[in-house]
Parts: sequence; structure tokens; C-alpha cells
Amino acid sequence: MYEHFFQCPYCWEDISMLIDPSINRQVYVEDCEVCCNPIEVEPIFENSELMAFEARSIEQ
Repeated sequence: MYEHFFQCPYCWEDISMLIDPSINRQVYVEDCEVCCNPIEVEPIFENSELMAFEARSIEQ
């Protein structure tokens, strides 16, 4: 597992998530550990190295 730190798109707090580098491209939803809002997370790996990461708010 790979720990990645970023800012929540809702509350702007610095948070971290564990992401799996064995899957090259992923899109999933995980709640912010501070404000509990859902974040759409999209990490992209190449040869187990994180190449891109995006964390988006979900329109409700």
C-alpha cells in the first residue's frame, strides 16, 4: 500500500489515504477523515510509481 497526502476538496484539511499501487488506474469514493464528505479519488500508477493523483468533490 502507498500512503498519499493531499487536501480535502471540501474542508481543505490535509489528509492521507492508502492506495494500492498494484492497480494501474483506479477511480473510487472514500470519505474525508475530517469532514466525512465523499471524495472521488483517482490515482494513476506506472510500474508501481504514482504518476498522477486527483481528488474531487462529488456533486450532490
